[in-house]
Amino acid sequence: MEAEKWGRRIRAYRKLKGYTQEGFSRELGVSVSILGEIERGNRLPAEDLIERIAQSLKISIEDLKPKE
Repeated sequence: MEAEKWGRRIRAYRKLKGYTQEGFSRELGVSVSILGEIERGNRLPAEDLIERIAQSLKISIEDLKPKE
């Protein structure tokens, strides 16, 4: 459940900022398949990856964090 919430928010912000999955994964230094797993909620992103995602999207981790 937690992974799904992270995935939905990451995907929403990625699309909002105009990134494709391929372009965003390249910027983060992860494979498209890993990013896809995260966005589908099949994988919880590691803390360091969450930091890189927030930095790349120019948002805070608090903005990215799923709401309770």
